[in-house]
Amino acid sequence: MAIIMQTKLESYDESTTTSVYKAYFAGYAIFASGVTVGIANLSCGVCVGITGSGCALADAQNATLFVKILVIEIFGSALGLFGVIVGIIITSKASFT
Repeated sequence: MAIIMQTKLESYDESTTTSVYKAYFAGYAIFASGVTVGIANLSCGVCVGITGSGCALADAQNATLFVKILVIEIFGSALGLFGVIVGIIITSKASFT
């Protein structure tokens, strides 16, 4: 994600107000993209940690539950991927020119 954000950074012309507004929008869009991806991956990590712990405990008690809980863990890990997709969409709207 940082590589995508880095390619968006450019200098801008301060002479026109439209350029300044576009620069503010692009800066806040890149910042929002980073925050979105960070929070989504943090929640993904918490979700995988909690369900992984539950999966280990459930597998110790009943081995047939492992695959069922593993599917739930995969859904939890998809949150991080959704966060990256939303971050890419937000960053694609940013343009300093």
